[in-house]
Amino acid sequence: MLVQTTKKIGQTLFVGLLLSALTFSLTAATATDAPTPQELIKKMEKAMGGWNKLYDLKDVQFTYNYEYPGANKKDHSIERYIFEGEHSWAKYDVHQINVMPDKGGEVIQSYVHNKASMSHDGKMMTDEASVGSSQFLRKANYYWFTMMYKLSDPGVELKMMDNETVNGIDYQKIRVDFNPVTVGKKVNDAYILYLNPTTNLVDQFLFSLPVRGVNEPVILMTVEYQTINGVKVPAKRSVYQPGPDGKLSTSPNLVQTSSDIKFNNGFKPADFMLK
Repeated sequence: MLVQTTKKIGQTLFVGLLLSALTFSLTAATATDAPTPQELIKKMEKAMGGWNKLYDLKDVQFTYNYEYPGANKKDHSIERYIFEGEHSWAKYDVHQINVMPDKGGEVIQSYVHNKASMSHDGKMMTDEASVGSSQFLRKANYYWFTMMYKLSDPGVELKMMDNETVNGIDYQKIRVDFNPVTVGKKVNDAYILYLNPTTNLVDQFLFSLPVRGVNEPVILMTVEYQTINGVKVPAKRSVYQPGPDGKLSTSPNLVQTSSDIKFNNGFKPADFMLK
């Protein structure tokens, strides 16, 4: 009996060890098969058309409408960007929100070779507020247009988050932060991307706005894309801000629309410089 009992115990231990090894193997395989955030971003960039294809289009011009729905306020501009060097230019015929909202007339902003400038009705503006506003908006507007192509840039830090189901879609979520040493800024925006597992596109994301005191990504932006010359670009972005209770508004507080998008216009940095 003693021999038989020992044999049974040995068999039980063997089976238990076998099952444990099998469970570990399956768990390890599942962990290995799970995509990294970098892999998901690469898929997204490919679905967008890829940075190389966008870069090869040289430059872009489009009409940009930045509007507070129901408030009868907007900024309306012609935007121009050169991808090599990230040069940015805009001419505003309506500017009631971010650009000299208390003034009429035509405003032109420029950001060329890391230098910002601005004119109002043909007169150069040299005060710190005007030049600072031009630098912020020229860099910000360029980034919003190219953002989905630049999330593999040096200094971008990606972290997987738990999935979240929104409107029946089980979104893969990635948090985006920026290394302050690499990007050269002490304070940076942060994003939480919602990647559609079917299209691999970012349907929406949460973002912070440190310049306005919003230090965590709690503002929602939804994105609608248009395909032009083989690349996808943001044609419409709607912004939903949280109220005092932390809940997001049910209707957009801000709508940004890009139209008449044209690539490869032959722009040179000298064309963007103000005289």
